[in-house]
Amino acid sequence: MLSRQGRFSSRSRKLGRSGCKELGGGKMEPFANDRLQLPRNMIENSMFEEEPDVVDLAKEPCLHPLEPDEVEYEPRGSRLLVRGLGEHEMDEDEEDYESSAKLLGMSFMNRSSGLRNSAAGYRQGPDGTCSLPSARTMVVCAFVILLAISMIMVIYLLPRCTFTKEGCHKENQSMGLIQALATNGKPFPWAQVRLPTAIMPLRYELDLHPNLTSRTFRGSVTISLQALQATRDIILHSARHNISRVTFMSAVASQETQAEFMEYPSHEQIAIVAPEILLEGHNYTVKIEYSGFLSTFYYGFYGFSYKDGSNEEKYFAATQFEPLAARSAFPCFDEPAFKATFIIRIVREEQYTALSNMPKKSSVAMEDGLIQDEFSESIKMSTYLVAFIVGELKNLSQDVNGTLVSVYAIPEKVGQVHHALEIAVKLLEFYQKYFEIEYPLKKLDLVAIPDLQAAAMENWGLLTFPQETLLYDSATSSVEARKLVTKIISHELAHQWFGNLVTMQWWNNLWLNEGFATFMEYFSLEKIFGELYSYEDFLDARFKTMKKDSLNASYPIISLSSVQSSQQIGEMFDSLSYVKGASLLLMLKTYLSEDIFQHAIVVYLYKHSYGSIQSDDLWDTFNEITNKTLDVKKMMKTWTLQKGFPLVTIQRKGKELLVQQERFFLDMKPESQPSDVSSLWHIPLIFVAEGRNSSKYRSVSLLDKKSDVINLTEEVQWIKVNTDMTGYYIVHYADDDWEALIKQLKVNPYVLSDKDRAHLINNIFELAGLGKVPLQRAFDLIDYLENETYTAPITEALFQTGLIYNLLEKLGYTDLSARLVGRVSKLLQSQIQQQTWTDEGTPTVRELRSVLLEFACAHNLENCNTTAMKLFDNWMASNGTSRLPTDVKTTVFKVGAKTEKGWLFLLSTYVSTSSEADKNKILEALASSEDVRKLHWLMRNSLSGDTIQTQKLSLIIRTMGQRFPGHLLTWDFVKENWNKLVQKFRLVSFSMRSIVAGSTHMFSTKAHLYEVQAFFESQSEATIRLRYVQEALEVIQLNIQWVEKNLKTLALWL
Repeated sequence: MLSRQGRFSSRSRKLGRSGCKELGGGKMEPFANDRLQLPRNMIENSMFEEEPDVVDLAKEPCLHPLEPDEVEYEPRGSRLLVRGLGEHEMDEDEEDYESSAKLLGMSFMNRSSGLRNSAAGYRQGPDGTCSLPSARTMVVCAFVILLAISMIMVIYLLPRCTFTKEGCHKENQSMGLIQALATNGKPFPWAQVRLPTAIMPLRYELDLHPNLTSRTFRGSVTISLQALQATRDIILHSARHNISRVTFMSAVASQETQAEFMEYPSHEQIAIVAPEILLEGHNYTVKIEYSGFLSTFYYGFYGFSYKDGSNEEKYFAATQFEPLAARSAFPCFDEPAFKATFIIRIVREEQYTALSNMPKKSSVAMEDGLIQDEFSESIKMSTYLVAFIVGELKNLSQDVNGTLVSVYAIPEKVGQVHHALEIAVKLLEFYQKYFEIEYPLKKLDLVAIPDLQAAAMENWGLLTFPQETLLYDSATSSVEARKLVTKIISHELAHQWFGNLVTMQWWNNLWLNEGFATFMEYFSLEKIFGELYSYEDFLDARFKTMKKDSLNASYPIISLSSVQSSQQIGEMFDSLSYVKGASLLLMLKTYLSEDIFQHAIVVYLYKHSYGSIQSDDLWDTFNEITNKTLDVKKMMKTWTLQKGFPLVTIQRKGKELLVQQERFFLDMKPESQPSDVSSLWHIPLIFVAEGRNSSKYRSVSLLDKKSDVINLTEEVQWIKVNTDMTGYYIVHYADDDWEALIKQLKVNPYVLSDKDRAHLINNIFELAGLGKVPLQRAFDLIDYLENETYTAPITEALFQTGLIYNLLEKLGYTDLSARLVGRVSKLLQSQIQQQTWTDEGTPTVRELRSVLLEFACAHNLENCNTTAMKLFDNWMASNGTSRLPTDVKTTVFKVGAKTEKGWLFLLSTYVSTSSEADKNKILEALASSEDVRKLHWLMRNSLSGDTIQTQKLSLIIRTMGQRFPGHLLTWDFVKENWNKLVQKFRLVSFSMRSIVAGSTHMFSTKAHLYEVQAFFESQSEATIRLRYVQEALEVIQLNIQWVEKNLKTLALWL
């Protein structure tokens, strides 16, 4: 998740030989008799199947001159499509389609008979030809045409309505329904996606009995309510439950009364009709008894099985409720602002451990050998933070000032939890001191889940992680893995304050949760784990996020438009909410000072504890602390309410600095520019400069207009704006200023920080891609790299040149790509030669070693492959028992996987090893093969989950997508298995985003653009509108533009 993407990948031309080997105790024959051909798009990129046009029924004439047998109509997906009406997708039979048409006074269900009857209006002449229609026919036809035109006008005046028997569905808005019908056919009393605010839940008592083997559960929930307004209807969420009984009781009556209820699955809502009017300010209780199935989507209350070290099948159940899945485990008011307390009781079998948010209060033996665990009543919290787990687990614990911190794992991996426990204890102590608020619970559990798609989840008191982001084995885990585990724990612990204690009111302000947690993730590591150089990762994450934010498909991190549907909410969970949000906080902290920033967030947390807030609540607190000497709200709204970020252009004229701002776009074509070009940001300009006497000084100012002039105290030799890249913007200099910086880097690069050097490399290559800077100047700037010793600038240079290499390689420009590698390798030759195949040095030195040796082996430099192959052969000869240096293990595995024997041995090791760190390294190596049969088997096997976990599929596709021929094979696989992928993963999940991006981001031809676009257009309208689909299409277009703009000049001078 945090590893760098897009490094150089080696050229593949040969296809491997087929083979089948014996792995472990059984036979695994993935390639026998498997005649897999090359991907179709490797053979002929222009062979696309075009979907037939959908008949435009709304524009058909009332009379048709053809006979019925001559008329062909094949609606996509057996759905009735009417332009202006949208696609009506129902789960039932033709009755649903007919009801749609009847809203227009038309029926298309018997189209043939209608066409036959239409011929009756024509009179046939003696010669068999048709005469003019009769006057009556003409009048009727004119009337029908007028009626149709009127209806079409109404349809188009409505905001994109899709008429169904449920009403008018408005796209990109809350579902405003003309009439919502419950499943029992009665009118449903609520028509909005968001719940009404007439009722507030106070407390839930939840009883659950999951059966892990049958993957079912029974439950009951008793909800204490308060009426905030007089009402008869109690509207709440429930998804895919079989509700057997609902009872109601008022606070003054002790008698339960069975209540009527209705279900409205389209909005995942139920309505309980109370037997009496609920009076404002009075309390009531409802009890709902129900049953359901454990999810298979790793979302909601889900169950799965896994094989332990003895190859015995084990069962496990866990929860992942964020954002909208608590409703699938129990009926509830499933919105963040509806906070309540929870009492949870779980029935389990004796061999299992049950965990929930709060400490266990009691365990009671029941009949049939079952045990019921009851947990203490929780503090007030949102439903998405509720969690429970049932499985075979063991743990290590440590007390921290009255809070018991525990790390859980399956029994065979409990030896890998020591590092996580140590990290969690240090971070808990740091956060309590920094926020000046004690962690409010008596326990804090961190659980490694054997099968989890999310990177982690911050459930209050019960944090869940995939095994790879919590477990750490010092013998097999690299420094990169150590940093990853530390960062993820830091992020989830920060959520205990930002998100759990203080929660956003609605998902359109998600950045308040995720932006703060991401900021604190890096800030805390810098403070207490400085040796990990986490700022390098934060810098890299900002570079990647700004590339995404410069797309037209980007969006503001605070959405003032509607964020209602599960798709719209799911799309908020991306790097903009996380990393852009964190970047804006870093910029604000740097501008205000760390002390003022800390004071403001402490006051903010105190003031809004256990409450729900919006962004203005945060900015108002900052304005209180600054005493309005700076209008923080006004400044920060320019960053949160508009998408993208600014390009700041700098030009020196003597002692004056001319500065101007505009929005930065990757797509510079005029037709791609938005109509609104009035974007304006309030930009903290922090810069460092060197005067004529070689004195270096720093200055800060605020650019709150399109252009301005900054007066310097003296003429300077060079100036570097956006010091340490603490600001969220790109900087472009006049020619003379670029030349001055390039000259300074060659004379003494260490006058600038490593962050500044990496920032210059990033900015000049991004600008060169647009044509604002000659590409040759970008390569002139990185000529200083032969004297570079820091990780951040080298990795950014390899990333930027790697993007160019990948485009050239995939297009078949082998000579040009080889010349590019030659130029870069010459610059880094000295550093590559200095590397040792060990784990010695500081974490940043070790990471640089990994990067350089992987680059060298990928391009057959400096005998790298010879050394790596020798290490691999020795390791394989020892049956995998000899120790390989952890930081170069991925490189060694990739070299070893080039042979048939090595690839199969790695696959066998993947099956048998208990090290999550090794599993990921092995998968990267297996997915780097040049044999398309092996690659296809990997994807098929991961999709089915037979040998490789399904959650690993996105890693496999990302890795394969960077290489030839893998980037072609992955896209064919995604197309052919799209329906299966959507069944395995939620459409808006991180996995699906990664799969689509990983299989398309290397395309750079119009043929591929048309193919990808045609494929997604052939899916549902919701799919083509997905933001990550739009981003994928835009990235391909940008690749095409880059090649058109730069290829000729690159070939001339490289």
